[in-house]
Amino acid sequence: MRIKYCILCVCLVLMPAVAANVVASPEIHSWNTQHGAKVLLVENKMLPMVDVRIVFDAAGSRDGEMPGLAMLTNGLLAEGAAGKDAQQLAENFESVGAQFDNGSLRDMAYVGVRTLTDEQYMNMAINTLADVLVRPDFPRDAFERELARMKVALEARKQSPSDIAEEAFFKAVYGEHPYALPAGGTDESLEIITLQDIQAFYHEYYVASNAIIAIVGAVDRKTAEGMVETLFAGLPAGNKPDPLAPVPDLAQAETVKINFPSKQSHIYVGQTGMKRKDKDFFKLYVANHPFGGSGFASRLVETIREDHGLAYSVSSYFSPMRENGPFMMSLQTRADQTDEALSLLQSELDKYVAKGPDKDELEASISNITGSFPLSLDSNSKLLGLLAMIGFYDLPEDYLETYIDNIRNVDRSDIKQVLKNRIDVDNMVTVIIGNGG
Repeated sequence: MRIKYCILCVCLVLMPAVAANVVASPEIHSWNTQHGAKVLLVENKMLPMVDVRIVFDAAGSRDGEMPGLAMLTNGLLAEGAAGKDAQQLAENFESVGAQFDNGSLRDMAYVGVRTLTDEQYMNMAINTLADVLVRPDFPRDAFERELARMKVALEARKQSPSDIAEEAFFKAVYGEHPYALPAGGTDESLEIITLQDIQAFYHEYYVASNAIIAIVGAVDRKTAEGMVETLFAGLPAGNKPDPLAPVPDLAQAETVKINFPSKQSHIYVGQTGMKRKDKDFFKLYVANHPFGGSGFASRLVETIREDHGLAYSVSSYFSPMRENGPFMMSLQTRADQTDEALSLLQSELDKYVAKGPDKDELEASISNITGSFPLSLDSNSKLLGLLAMIGFYDLPEDYLETYIDNIRNVDRSDIKQVLKNRIDVDNMVTVIIGNGG
């Protein structure tokens, strides 16, 4: 425990220096390994530690006929590896103050570690991570335990109106596309997934050519290359999976009403939005900010909450993914106010798509976005996430360097044109869950 305490103390004392060092457009070093994995490195020698994240195209969008398969596979990696059980693996990390991390979303799955760079500590952390990544045992008792946990989580989602509404929204917007299915699984899929399915999924997707490695910390390229070699020794090169199918546009508007014993209606309205690598990314991102993406300063909050008192919180956002992620507006309101709130939401969207933001709204949004951007670079962990995103979505390596200029270059005419081209106000999915459903 003392090692972790020391890490925390060092972080707190030196964080201002780290922020100043990292925000000044960090230099990204990149290369490909002999097996096809891409590595992105940012050296930051202000702290004697390093963060490593390995990202795979092995998430919910690859579940096929068995939603939950990717999440279950990822969750089992650290439940037993190289003959060690979960407790022994955890103790290996803990003994050197390292912090293991893993997760699975719709687009990407990942494993990673934070460790001190002292050789005796770092070697143990990296070797243990290599065991988890390359030599998972997938023990049956852990499989049954993790499967049971996911079933409990599924039952909990059934009691959450917001989870029910979001799942119904994705199903209505994405139809037969892989994005339609819940990453956490369904009643049917969690009954049929087998340990053999887990092993097959791992061998297909956890391969070097399907990997992106992001590294941030006090290591030079030579040291980073040695870490990567240790991590990938024994991992097959494999093949990249086929690209996901494009997301089709909505053919017509649809309203889904779900009855639920709740005093409030949970409302989701939206359609397909944009890819993470979309040519219109910055225009759409800036466009959404004054509309519903800037918290209490947004039009939706001002109109629906402040002027009419119809909702405590209301927002809109784009969730860009490898293919078109959703554009979504959401709010909660009393059941008897559902129709009024929906009408006002539609009216505000119609006006905004027709006219865009006014001059003051746009200036304030650009100032807010660019002013807060350095906060996204003020720690190794935040920068690690950005590096992983840049690598996974194949963004330009000067993405961070040019980010502020790309935001500042968006003008009102850009926004009006992109809203007209990309937001179809007449073809929206509306999901309402509650007693008013």
